[in-house]
Amino acid sequence: MRTGLTKRQKTTEIFFDETKRRITVYTHNTSLKKRLTAFAERYSDHCTVTDEDTETGYKAFEIEKGRLSFRLTAPYSEERRQAASKYAKKVTNFMQRGD
Repeated sequence: MRTGLTKRQKTTEIFFDETKRRITVYTHNTSLKKRLTAFAERYSDHCTVTDEDTETGYKAFEIEKGRLSFRLTAPYSEERRQAASKYAKKVTNFMQRGD
């Protein structure tokens, strides 16, 4: 979808404070919009679509605290990265041979 916005303008903003029970999410991110829309359809008591602008591709949601999480991942050490690469190559070869 062409919106006329640059990638820098296509933001995701997440707002919450300690006094409210819901988090507000504003996003242009297609994947996030799809996941939140599906979640809102399935769990309407916990998440709702509050606004949408089809011209700019923006959508807003309110979601119950505790339903949205952030995950921090530490970078892999060089050793762990090499081990993961070696394992992936082994599995790929195994799958290609059909052993």
